[in-house]
Amino acid sequence: MSLKHYKVAIIGAGSAGLSARREVAKETDSYVVIDDGPLGTTCARVGCMPSKVLIDIANKYHSRKVFDVLGIEGSENLSLNSTTAMKEVRKLRDRFVRGVTDDIVSWTKTNLIAKRAKFIDKNTLDLGDEKITADHIIIATGSSPITPGPWKPLAKYFFDSDSFFELETLPKKIAVIGMGVIGLELGQALARMGVDVVGINIGQATGGLTSPEVVKASWEHFSSEMKTDDSGVENLKEENGKLIVTTKNGRYEVEKAFLTLGRSSNVGNLGLENLDTPRDRRGIPEYDPSTFLLPNTNIALVGDVTGTYAVLHEASDEGRIAGYNAVREDTQCFQRRTKLGITFSEPNIATIGMRHQELTESDVDFVTGSVSFKGQGRAIVKHQEVGRLEVYVDKKTHKIKGAEVFAPDGEHLAHLIAWAISTNLSVYDTLSLPFYHPVIEEGLRTALRDAAGKIKNTSNQLELLRCQDPPVGG
Repeated sequence: MSLKHYKVAIIGAGSAGLSARREVAKETDSYVVIDDGPLGTTCARVGCMPSKVLIDIANKYHSRKVFDVLGIEGSENLSLNSTTAMKEVRKLRDRFVRGVTDDIVSWTKTNLIAKRAKFIDKNTLDLGDEKITADHIIIATGSSPITPGPWKPLAKYFFDSDSFFELETLPKKIAVIGMGVIGLELGQALARMGVDVVGINIGQATGGLTSPEVVKASWEHFSSEMKTDDSGVENLKEENGKLIVTTKNGRYEVEKAFLTLGRSSNVGNLGLENLDTPRDRRGIPEYDPSTFLLPNTNIALVGDVTGTYAVLHEASDEGRIAGYNAVREDTQCFQRRTKLGITFSEPNIATIGMRHQELTESDVDFVTGSVSFKGQGRAIVKHQEVGRLEVYVDKKTHKIKGAEVFAPDGEHLAHLIAWAISTNLSVYDTLSLPFYHPVIEEGLRTALRDAAGKIKNTSNQLELLRCQDPPVGG
């Protein structure tokens, strides 16, 4: 009996898998997506979207703390009903998920198999009660929150990003263990909603920051909003119905612990041992980062499952590249977009292009342009005088190589910097672009001027193009 055959099989219906499917479906209907659910993507169900709803609620409630100064009276009568707040988070979460699931209705009846897949060989998949073959296979199985094995007996005290949004009410006292992007975003939001939070981390770096000065500025600020501990967890135990978290620097009695220790690649139980392809210590197959193909196979590995850069736009791009190549004879290599990471804390944190540590460890001779948002015009107006921005410029080429941002409206500054890097602008090109007044973007201009002043170049002292100069990018 012959096995059912497809041109392309996609394992996983998250952001990467769905992007791959769209590219494949443009060229053929001989494909299948294999996922046993729940559908709706990590971003829409438990990630980027519901977290931003919670953060928005928290920030609106937190703004009451400046009302008296602004002449808005009565803030002492405001309170937060966390049950209602979490209902609103789930309502909008469900709306985001419906946006995804409604979009896939047209093909799920014909091209979705709601099962788990396991490799038998490079072209054959075992689906439990049937087997299929495919010319090309795309692995897009995503990732899952990490819970250290020794902590699992205390699981009743934990929640993670996959379960957080199901909370009907918020605990009064929690420990957020791991102050990366998720831990910082939601830890600060919970603190602003009135929860007694202690944020525990190993070291003070958060949100991907590596610059000592930016790290210092951000940690000091977040430590002013909630208790923080940078010495890491040494022990967890149960005592009188509470969770006791012990670090090198302290002991904390809490109701719950929010585990935000990162996510691990979902490569288990895929039968990767049957592929005879090298894997790293985490069990993740080695692959070509320009095509995402495993060596000597037509198998691609894309999205969070790669264990590299777990953000939606990167996963979507990887899925599109894999899907595009899966339905063509010649494999194409595609340039990747400028690296861009944003943490939606307040102020925002962002890293763009090459970070400070990467540049320091490279052979690039660079200068750092910096600005503090203390005393910056628009920051004063917004009552948000906190933050630091650093931009890194190649001394030889004058090109912007990267930046680390901790600033009001940093998410928007980050995009401007990413676009400048992507279009290969020099620091002088960027300074010749318009900056309105008064805007937060003037802080970026200050940092660019600081960098330009550290480079020996006097060709454009007015920051304006002469009539005979070509346009920026021309």
